[in-house]
Amino acid sequence: MAPVVPLAVQTRSRLVSAMDRALPAEHTGADPQVRRSDRADLQANGLLAIAGKLRTHPRAVAEKVVASLDGADLIASCEVSGPGFVNLTLADSALLGQVEARLADDRLGIPRSLAGTTVIDYSQPNIAKEMHVGHLRSTIIGDSIARILGFLGEDVIRQNHLGDWGTQFGMLIQHLAESGGEWRRENGSAAGSLSRLNRLYQDSRARFDSDEEFAERARGRVVALQAGDAGTLRSWQEIVAESKLYFDEVYERLGVLLTDDDAVGESFYNPFLAEVADELEKAGVAVNSDGALCVFFEDIAGQSGEPLPLIIRKRDGGFGYAATDLAAIRHRVGTLAARRILYVVDVRQALHFRMVFETARRIGWLPGEVDAVHLAFGTVLGKDGKPFKTRSGRTVRLISLLDEAVDRARLVVKEKSHDLAPGGLDTTATVVGIGAVKYADLATSRAKDYVFDVDRMVSLHGNTGVYLQYAHARTRSILRKAGSPLTARARVHRDLALEPAERALALKLDDFEPALTEVAHTYEPHRLCVYLFELAQSFTSFFETCPVLKAPDPEIRDNRLMLCRLTGDTLRIGLGLLGLAAPDRL
Repeated sequence: MAPVVPLAVQTRSRLVSAMDRALPAEHTGADPQVRRSDRADLQANGLLAIAGKLRTHPRAVAEKVVASLDGADLIASCEVSGPGFVNLTLADSALLGQVEARLADDRLGIPRSLAGTTVIDYSQPNIAKEMHVGHLRSTIIGDSIARILGFLGEDVIRQNHLGDWGTQFGMLIQHLAESGGEWRRENGSAAGSLSRLNRLYQDSRARFDSDEEFAERARGRVVALQAGDAGTLRSWQEIVAESKLYFDEVYERLGVLLTDDDAVGESFYNPFLAEVADELEKAGVAVNSDGALCVFFEDIAGQSGEPLPLIIRKRDGGFGYAATDLAAIRHRVGTLAARRILYVVDVRQALHFRMVFETARRIGWLPGEVDAVHLAFGTVLGKDGKPFKTRSGRTVRLISLLDEAVDRARLVVKEKSHDLAPGGLDTTATVVGIGAVKYADLATSRAKDYVFDVDRMVSLHGNTGVYLQYAHARTRSILRKAGSPLTARARVHRDLALEPAERALALKLDDFEPALTEVAHTYEPHRLCVYLFELAQSFTSFFETCPVLKAPDPEIRDNRLMLCRLTGDTLRIGLGLLGLAAPDRL
């Protein structure tokens, strides 16, 4: 099916044609700046600027354009307002035509408007460590952006850059060898073994920091690992494998798309680091400074005013994170053919990525036609406004947060739902609880901090995931009550007049594609959240003022059923692109 063009876009096209007919040739193709308006369905503001260039009164220009407008099938009324605005009211038949066309397509008429390959790097947990609240935003934001870009036609390659290499593994493996610490799973989930492994890692870190002899043996173990010693390599592989199983459990519970196939650890790039350093040095991009290989930047200095280097190779011959990130860029552009690379990493790494991207540009690994973007995000805060910690000051385990959200959701669902099937309470509580956590994160502007407040997250009121899920379930409830024969026969009657709440809902339904396009351009999932919340509000107003099953006549009932169905389908797809489930009953 051909894409369904939003009415605002159709109106803009008509206005551009009218302007071309009414205005001098130098203004051909000028932007009429069509926007949604409180005074009418749409408003065109662009004629004011054109009138200034023509040295003509804006109202006279606007009246000339309106007189040339050909839009009887699309526009019910068009009038000049104020100093030269053009207010446009769309025809009810056009609004209903959009509803009919979108219902005829599984994608609701939304085109695959993107083309190319995007590599998106997100989540990035560390092997042998439990995921904590700090991993929440990267995982959820990255997953949503990957879904939306993919839905719009982009070839999305997900990359989970695991911390699976370095000194910490020599430290841990040596500690395990000396202490006999047992962490392997016998029964149950991988989370239990990772929790034990995490504690052993903390013990090994404490020994490394306090016992120089142990530290020396741990460094020797790193050398053995890098040299491919069979026993050391086997221990490392076991730790990596168990960690991946744990990550997969967390991702499955969170409902994100990442799988083991998307995991590309630091170890993958390790064989290329010496080559990366050599190429940078030979090209003169990196220089030797006090025994370290560094890249310097004229506009980046430390607190003392001295140039701040990007360290490629340290004095002891080891490689820093910059070398690995540069190797990753080279691989993603050269092998994966990325046209853009997105890094969903917290804001504290902004300077690091600025330096890495500039270095990659200088050496040619990041050519001009490839975009590299650091999608920085803010911090998860506790109710005290400080970074979220346990009472003892430790980082909060991600699993603990999800457990708490599901427990709170269970109470809300139990109170509000009385017709759930046996066993449905736990399933619904999981859907609602996990969805509440994810939506609260995504509904916040990516760059801002937000407060983790479970009670607010699972509320049925306000801009919450539960509110949207409930709106979707309500649309499905209406269709169930109408019955399959009636809903199957129902069709859109384009010749009927619409009530104000029906018009408002139809207009909002037509804004779905622009909302998705905006997210694709800004990488801001909260813009989709805003749209879906406004859609749910419009549906609530419609539901309260426009009886569906008790409509005055069958044709009006048909139109209202179709509005319910399209609202439900739009919420379902929209929630799915955020990574949230849309249950039919709640």
